[in-house]
Amino acid sequence: MRRIVLSTLIAAAALAGCQRETGPDPLKLTGKMFVFNYRLAYATYTITLNKAEPVPDGSVVVATFENPAGGQPLTLTRKLFPKLDKVVLESPDITCVKKERPYAVTIEVKGPDGATLQKLETTVISDVDQSVLPGRPLVVGPAYDKNPEVFRNGLAPTHFDTAACPT
Repeated sequence: MRRIVLSTLIAAAALAGCQRETGPDPLKLTGKMFVFNYRLAYATYTITLNKAEPVPDGSVVVATFENPAGGQPLTLTRKLFPKLDKVVLESPDITCVKKERPYAVTIEVKGPDGATLQKLETTVISDVDQSVLPGRPLVVGPAYDKNPEVFRNGLAPTHFDTAACPT
């Protein structure tokens, strides 16, 4: 009887050691900003995280970004690789970013079974407005050729149109 009780306690302790009930969060937020690519005339959210704790193989990070243009939030899912200590999340292209307005971002770490291991909520604020971007990409193609819609006859226009947000 004593052996059965002892075996049961050892098995329970071993199983408890395999589960992540509570403890340190696996990811630590290290950076957040908007990136404005003036050559290609688009903006993105960029979020960086460092892995603080190991995560089970098959875990993913799901980021939900507030859409500055309105409408449904933008989502991004990335696999977490056990040997990589840094995670960089870049949103799909966005428009209508306003200066000094906070935009919500939610980041969830999900285990292989879909259970949430960690949830981070933050905001990202831009120090410039989207109007710093040109209205059209300045370059096109893999060789970054001048965009013929912008540089007519190979010449720079006297005035560059800037990006505008539809109202």
